[in-house]
Amino acid sequence: MTVLDILARPERRRPATPWNDTAPVREELFGVERLEQHARSLAAAQLITGRPPAVLSLHRRLKSNAAVLLAAYRASAVEVESAREVVPAAEWLLDNYHLVEEQIREIHDDLPPNYYRQLPKLAEGPFAGYPRVFGLAWGFIAHTDSHFDPETLTRFIAAYQQVQPLTIGELWAVAITLRIVLVENMRRLADQITAGRKDRAEADALADLLLTGDSVDTVIGRMPDKPLPELFAAQLAKRLRDHDPRTTPAHGWLEARLANQKNSIENVVQHAQQRQGASNVTVRNIITSMRLISDIDWADLFERVSLVDAALNQNGHFPAMEFATRDLYRSAIEHLARGSELSELEIARAAVEAAETAGGVDASAIEAERLSDPGCYLVAQGRPAF
Repeated sequence: MTVLDILARPERRRPATPWNDTAPVREELFGVERLEQHARSLAAAQLITGRPPAVLSLHRRLKSNAAVLLAAYRASAVEVESAREVVPAAEWLLDNYHLVEEQIREIHDDLPPNYYRQLPKLAEGPFAGYPRVFGLAWGFIAHTDSHFDPETLTRFIAAYQQVQPLTIGELWAVAITLRIVLVENMRRLADQITAGRKDRAEADALADLLLTGDSVDTVIGRMPDKPLPELFAAQLAKRLRDHDPRTTPAHGWLEARLANQKNSIENVVQHAQQRQGASNVTVRNIITSMRLISDIDWADLFERVSLVDAALNQNGHFPAMEFATRDLYRSAIEHLARGSELSELEIARAAVEAAETAGGVDASAIEAERLSDPGCYLVAQGRPAF
């Protein structure tokens, strides 16, 4: 199949689904205060449902992403081994592919099916049927250009919970879903790298025909009458730029084709450079964020943003306990909430209130101490009555 045959192939239309969008997860870059406003708006808009629609699971999408990233890694490696130039974004993937693999393994390990099923799911919007916390992570990644900062994330979650409290399970899933979105974004940029490599290769093949063929008019005449992709046009312009337009008809043809598309050689070259620069920054941010996510103390961040912890901290016993004991209390609250119409936060507050009320009963000092601990009602003898 020749380059002209490839360019003449009709584009296949794919179903409209978020996973078919190859554009990077990248929206307007927000500062911290604007991020907090966005978090509050997001919380108000994200309604959950007990009967979510059936959707492609995040695990299946992750498996697809892993395959695409491995293929992109291998293709870039072949380019390097063949002494061909690769874009900086591809170099980042080549140098850090082991880190991407590690993130994918951790997601598999930390998000078993039972845990995934328990996460509240969105009722509507572009991610209806997916975990609410996934939508939260997507918004954070999109408006920070994949740059992860623990303090910024803490403020983002706190602002979200001013409108809608998150469950204990959701807060623990923040790290997991951030990783999922970062891997998704890396996949989209890998798709972009692959498409760019294909466009440049096709432009080089056409340039070889135009510059060395016997009849330039014949080659140009066989070109399909459809818009030229910008990266293709930019690479072709690069190959033709050192040739005199008066003796190289292809240069004039390229200018005319782009003019018909309301474009120009200068514009396509500039756009190609801007796109490459933006991709380089985002890939660098993704890799840096993946490293940082693996290094920070998520238990500490969890306890700083957990509203259940804030409620339990009103009782003097809870803050002084070891982490394992605090986690036992939280697990008991999760279990009670699953069989109750009350939220986790309401149960935590009820346990603290029960402990405060018990402090005034006529009992021995030891008994009063026991009854004034919320754990008495969450994990000990007071639980059945509670």
